[in-house]
Amino acid sequence: MAHDFQQDIDAVQKIAAVPTILDVVCRSTGMGFAAVERVTEDRWIACQVLDHIAFGLPAGGELNAETTLCHEVRQHRHPIVIDDVSKDPIYCDHRTPELSGFQSYISMPIVLPDGRFFGTLCAIDPKPAKLNNPQTLGTFKLLAELIAYHLDAGTKLSDAQESLLSAQTSSELREQFIAVLGHDLRNPLASINGGTNLLLREPQTEKAQKIIRLMRGSVLRMSGLIDNVLDFARGRLSGGLALQKESGRPLAPTLEQVVAEISAGHPDRQIELAIDLAASPDVDHGRLAQMLSNLVENAVTHGSPDEPVRVRAHMSEGQLVLSVTNAGTPISESALAQLFQPFSRAEPGSGMRGLGLGLYIASQIAQAHGGKLEAASNETETTFTFTMPAA
Repeated sequence: MAHDFQQDIDAVQKIAAVPTILDVVCRSTGMGFAAVERVTEDRWIACQVLDHIAFGLPAGGELNAETTLCHEVRQHRHPIVIDDVSKDPIYCDHRTPELSGFQSYISMPIVLPDGRFFGTLCAIDPKPAKLNNPQTLGTFKLLAELIAYHLDAGTKLSDAQESLLSAQTSSELREQFIAVLGHDLRNPLASINGGTNLLLREPQTEKAQKIIRLMRGSVLRMSGLIDNVLDFARGRLSGGLALQKESGRPLAPTLEQVVAEISAGHPDRQIELAIDLAASPDVDHGRLAQMLSNLVENAVTHGSPDEPVRVRAHMSEGQLVLSVTNAGTPISESALAQLFQPFSRAEPGSGMRGLGLGLYIASQIAQAHGGKLEAASNETETTFTFTMPAA
């Protein structure tokens, strides 16, 4: 694939310090022409120039690479310094000074941090100059390194921006796909749910009724997964979950209904509910029920089957506090740190079902209410606590 040299020219010209560097070169040496060049095996291109002697080579101009001394600098990666061509034992008979008409010349290699050769920082003048000294060579070396690091930083920034844009595009497409998929799954799922409800009303054998109830349980679980997927997509695409708060509506019946429904689905598990709410905070009852359902289902699934799941709601210092506690295997600190991230699971290989969106959605519901959802876990118990201003 052909190299895009215009990108190299643009990269040099984007470096705000280059004009100053070329000015410093000319002022410190007394030379009339300075340039930053891109030099390859077969190309020599001026990327940025400062021309006080009407040399006639603009930015973007090219010379035959093999006729330049920069070509030799590229080959051995050492600077070439000529104070006076006529007195120089190596270059007095070289064809390049004769073709270009210069008497003094200096070219310093520009080598990128990864070791790739980019080009040179060079200066020429039709008069002799005192260049071959530690001060001039040190200055040129420092300026060439400065250009190299600017070029490298520009490349890395460009790559990072492209990577970010690609990631953002992929994320948007993925979330749009999730939203469409979740929406399109609702219709067939509703048909299956309606069918199981009709079958349960008809005379069935005990085995058939058991199978239908299992199917209905699967439908309800799938419906919950779709709700989480759609909420995830809405939150990402719309900047957060929308709430429909109700003022003055008691919260206790909503919490009791959630616990009753989960208890009915898990008759072998004990769920204790303690509510002490003197006030009725303004909340979205549907969303809060969804959050509590996720937390309690999570506790039932991963808690110790021999110990009760404890749900408590109360007021504390003007805050609504809602907590769900279960006994069982503790969650590690590393897992706790990622627990509320989308598609996260408590522990790898823990046998968790679902997409890993339940706790993420719960945390988003908490944030939408101006509150927060936190988790704490030790050898005795794991507790998820939701707090929000009650006023």
